[in-house]
Amino acid sequence: MLTEETALRHNEAMKVLVLSDTHGNHSLAVRALDMAGHTDHIVHLGDEIEDACFLEEVTGISVTKVLGNCDLSPLFPRETTLELDGKRVLLTHGDLYTVKTGLDKLKKKAVAERIDVVLYGHTHIPIVQKIDNILFVNPGCLKKGCIEPSFALLSIDNGVASANIVPLTCAAI
Repeated sequence: MLTEETALRHNEAMKVLVLSDTHGNHSLAVRALDMAGHTDHIVHLGDEIEDACFLEEVTGISVTKVLGNCDLSPLFPRETTLELDGKRVLLTHGDLYTVKTGLDKLKKKAVAERIDVVLYGHTHIPIVQKIDNILFVNPGCLKKGCIEPSFALLSIDNGVASANIVPLTCAAI
């Protein structure tokens, strides 16, 4: 398990685009980027790490990437921790914590490491929920054939983290 600490700080509200499970669907990933508007940072939570590299190339914006269960690259971590505007944020695909059967293992990790926000994917089900004062965000998926493709926008403003799920409607595809 590889963890890397990165600090990004801003005086204004920070806006982070969160993507997961793009599975090679560059067109929806670019559409999500367009819909998000200005972002301070982009996060890709795995399953097609090449898509994250593609977004980084076309935007010139740094993308923090973690590997998913479908990624084989030895160049990127399976999870990482960032400090974003004073909040500790854990990025993981989620499969290592069996998130398809619940968030108990992931919550235990977050509590042990004093994490404020957990960003995870793997289930393809978008959700924003608070558990014991920890914000858990799954942006859903952008995979071709996904019934309800979506991404998330994480905002940190004056020390308060919040997130919204943004659906990509059929008209937007």
